[in-house]
Amino acid sequence: MDNEKEGCCKVMSAIQLKVKKLHKDAVIPFKAHKSDAGFDLFSTEDINIVPGETLIIKTGIAVQLPPNFEIQIRPRSGVTSKTKLRVQLGTVDEGYRGELGIIIDNISPFAVNDVGVNYIDGSPEKYDCTIYQIRKGDKLAQFVVNELPEVEIVVEEDLNDGDRGENGFGSTGV
Repeated sequence: MDNEKEGCCKVMSAIQLKVKKLHKDAVIPFKAHKSDAGFDLFSTEDINIVPGETLIIKTGIAVQLPPNFEIQIRPRSGVTSKTKLRVQLGTVDEGYRGELGIIIDNISPFAVNDVGVNYIDGSPEKYDCTIYQIRKGDKLAQFVVNELPEVEIVVEEDLNDGDRGENGFGSTGV
């Protein structure tokens, strides 16, 4: 293509993300498919999450990011669509060297009867039980590596109106 000859399409080289295992049961993050955006994250512990509880699930890994990069820990659609577990967005800064954790909420309603145990892999069939059992090796979240631009804050008295002005928080419809 003519555009490629002119250099419009820049080929980026891969960055190196150094990963350290902190736990014998840790799974080194990987992509299920080469074209996936996220690397899967796995639990290194067996733990119950009761209704209304928020926990940080251990992954058993630490990372060393290259300069000007961050990691965003994100939900996996399968966990969100099949359970009442909600992985919260988390940011890992370049300088952090501790264990990666997955912040997870159980949004199941509180129940006074028929409380059971459910597993994140979908067994038993229903997910109306209110206690979830996380098991070692469960794939709970994913992370995406992003490059960060250098940003300088400039304090101004006046900002231009932009396309939306001050309209936000659902102003364009639901």
